[in-house]
Amino acid sequence: MDGTRAAARFNLPTGVAVDGAGNVYVADAENSTIRKVTRAGVVTTLAGTAGMSGSADGTGAAARFFFPTSVALDGAGNVYVADTGNNTLRKVTPTGAVTTLAGTPGMMGSTDGTGPAARFNFPSGVAVDGAGNVYVADQVNSIIRRVTAAGVVTTLAGTPGTPGSADGTGAAARFNFPSGVAVDGAGNVYVVDHGNSTLRKITAAGIVTTLAGTPGVSGSADGTGAAARFFFPTGVAVDGAGNVYVADFETIRKVTPTGVVTTLAGAPGVQGSADGRGVAARFFAASGVAVDGAGNLYVADDGNSNIRKVTPTGVVTTLAGPPGSEGSADGTGAAARFFVPAGVAADGARNVYVADTGNSTLRKVTAAGVVTTLAGAAGAFGSEDGTGAAARFNGPAAVAVDSARNVYVADAGNVTLRKVTAAGVVTTLAGTPGAFGSADGTGAAARFSSPVGVAVDSAGNVYVLDDDTVRKVTAAGVVTTLAGTAGMRGSADGTGAAARFSSPTGIAVDSTGNVYVADTVNNTIRKVTAAGVVTTLAGTAGAFGSADGTGAAARFGFPEGVAVDSAGNVYVADTGNLAIRRVTPTGTTTTVGVASVLLGTTPTFTFPSHLAIGGDSIVFTANNAILLLRHGAQ
Repeated sequence: MDGTRAAARFNLPTGVAVDGAGNVYVADAENSTIRKVTRAGVVTTLAGTAGMSGSADGTGAAARFFFPTSVALDGAGNVYVADTGNNTLRKVTPTGAVTTLAGTPGMMGSTDGTGPAARFNFPSGVAVDGAGNVYVADQVNSIIRRVTAAGVVTTLAGTPGTPGSADGTGAAARFNFPSGVAVDGAGNVYVVDHGNSTLRKITAAGIVTTLAGTPGVSGSADGTGAAARFFFPTGVAVDGAGNVYVADFETIRKVTPTGVVTTLAGAPGVQGSADGRGVAARFFAASGVAVDGAGNLYVADDGNSNIRKVTPTGVVTTLAGPPGSEGSADGTGAAARFFVPAGVAADGARNVYVADTGNSTLRKVTAAGVVTTLAGAAGAFGSEDGTGAAARFNGPAAVAVDSARNVYVADAGNVTLRKVTAAGVVTTLAGTPGAFGSADGTGAAARFSSPVGVAVDSAGNVYVLDDDTVRKVTAAGVVTTLAGTAGMRGSADGTGAAARFSSPTGIAVDSTGNVYVADTVNNTIRKVTAAGVVTTLAGTAGAFGSADGTGAAARFGFPEGVAVDSAGNVYVADTGNLAIRRVTPTGTTTTVGVASVLLGTTPTFTFPSHLAIGGDSIVFTANNAILLLRHGAQ
């Protein structure tokens, strides 16, 4: 909704840019629009129509985007957009006329070329220099691209599909899911290397160095160079003096040209929406940052769905949009509050268990809608085992529940797998908090890199989605890799390590031990047998859309969640299409129903993510709410 300051509404704003007059431009990702915010906080929609995703060029409301995540401005007021869902780079004139500068909608890859001949794979950050060259953080390819004003695309640094952390020149350098870029007046490009938790610098000649942070060692420590720590940063900006600003989840960091890192605003590990100075301010999932000529910063605070302003002295105010309906309150129905709930699971009694990611808690919802906190304490992050409120989680991303009502939690921030009994007793089943990797082993000897999905079978085996692999964990905590190879992304069917996935986020297992995966960036649904044989059940890798059909003829738009019923039907949270889809055992895909709010305060059905089967209902998360959809609803 357009409006002034708190009257305006955003839906997952992820990228910002600011012009010389102080107007802020916003990539409003889940609305699939580009917004403009004046210095007075007046918000209008420059291009796109809220909730209408697609890839159409056109002017104003006639244009279509698909999950745009980043914006940049040139000296003439043109806005460049990383249209992530379309795998394209778009250009928007000051009057709102949209054209596609490079890439072809729905076609992913890493090909250099001109205009539609070029290929990207999940472009997530853009910046533009004084000559009109656009720099792109091509995230899933783990490379940095340069695009001329004529649409000629080349690879500036990195090698497609080969993640790593090596410094070097051009193709010899390595990145790990870079998410944001900025460029200074001398043509140096600064990269937030998300997967490495580092800040990188690329000279105009393509020489890559690490300016701050240590690859693979996350945290929030201030310091110089390798002594500093970041926590999976996502956004970056640079001022005229060469100071770099980093959106580092709950904080905004400042890095001098010599690599001295300080925290300008926010408190590490403490999420919220408070205005204030320095450590008194609160952010939640600050993802994009821009700086104006006076040194003021503008932050896309996507967890709060608002735009914040930070002065050079660290004073934070909210420029536009109110904080969302998030919170941590227990209660019944609409009185309950969640904070970016992600994974859900349902037991035989229709109790629903929720990974309340923003609160770092595990919540329980009865069939009557009564919400309680089973384990963890809202806003208190850590890795301690214990009972109930004494336990600590760090950004739990997914949950599964077995027949004895034990809940298994993919504790993403701690890179561990946790077990929670029905009485709320929390133990760590596998992995060691803060120790990243992909090693198989037993209990604390095992390593996870990015556990984002979890499922459990009738024998008590747990399946975990971890860094483009499917891991299996026995009830005794023995971890093996069932399919895929860590760090090797792709879309190949095959057995075990020969198979390839691309950022899968949802997983489910049926009564015979077949595992189903929402292979998000590939826009496909995959099936993995108990022997590790991987096939594609529905969709075509690299082809997004919303078409129903059988097997490869079906189309999805960044599916994030899956669940399977007793008949072997797979239900999919098709996030980009704002839909719930059903895939039969033979791969026939149909779209099922619209949803109604079960819990929380969101009045509309937008961007479903994780889901579970509970009796005759599908339960899923969307916009700080828990929603319900009856089977077969049309």
